[in-house]
Amino acid sequence: MGKVSQREKGRASLSIVMDGMDSIGPALRQVLQRIAAASSRRAHDLPVVAPRLVAVSKTKPVSAVIEAYRHGQRHFGENYVQELVEKASDPQVISNCPEIKWHFIGHLQRGNVSKLLGARNLDMVETIDSPKLADKVSSAWGRCGGQRLKVMVQVNTSEEESKHGMGMTDAVAIIQHVMERCPSLNFVGLMTIGAEHDPSKGLNPDFQSLLICRQKVCKHLNLNVEDVELSMGMSHDFEHAVEVGATSVRVGSTIFGMRPYPATQAVKKVSGGDR
Repeated sequence: MGKVSQREKGRASLSIVMDGMDSIGPALRQVLQRIAAASSRRAHDLPVVAPRLVAVSKTKPVSAVIEAYRHGQRHFGENYVQELVEKASDPQVISNCPEIKWHFIGHLQRGNVSKLLGARNLDMVETIDSPKLADKVSSAWGRCGGQRLKVMVQVNTSEEESKHGMGMTDAVAIIQHVMERCPSLNFVGLMTIGAEHDPSKGLNPDFQSLLICRQKVCKHLNLNVEDVELSMGMSHDFEHAVEVGATSVRVGSTIFGMRPYPATQAVKKVSGGDR
């Protein structure tokens, strides 16, 4: 057989990309249907809140974001500051996705706060995990003016060293700090990354821990349970998360396809996005 020309290689690559784009709409609809079905199986004593789907687009091209937006998706999550900033400022995203809402769901270092907060259409930071970070974000956002920035406090319910987040016993203190000393921030909920768990073997203990944490927070700070969101659940367990009370789920690979990670990639602390 003769050599494959660069043009033929380009056509093959384009075909693969287009096939991937074609699958996003149907995959998105299926995920939304599964979320709705899981919601109907919730216990009656849980707050009646329609779960939000945050489509995790990390490592995916701008074209994938635009395609999901075209099919009605509005909330998108990114794990890395630079990637979120680049996508948010992309001319194609600006022109094709005017109502997009970006969620930052990865570990945020204080040195990257200003860069992140400059992102167009930033809607929420889900990973506040220390009073110092909360202070930094509040101060920087205050200089931007406008409405308060929605934030969640990340809780390390599994207590794994590989995961970021506050300990369960510290949650009340940091939330109180955000509410009383961070005038530019609007505390809206709790976020966690559950450890690997087989739902067929019973309730996910990390999800249950976050539910208990919410009850504790609401009791100590006199908050309504309905006003404190729970961001938990990813591609492998979002239905179970919704069933037990998640108000926001972070789903990526089930919508956009698997991500190509280098075989030699070093093990890093797990971020808040879909695996």
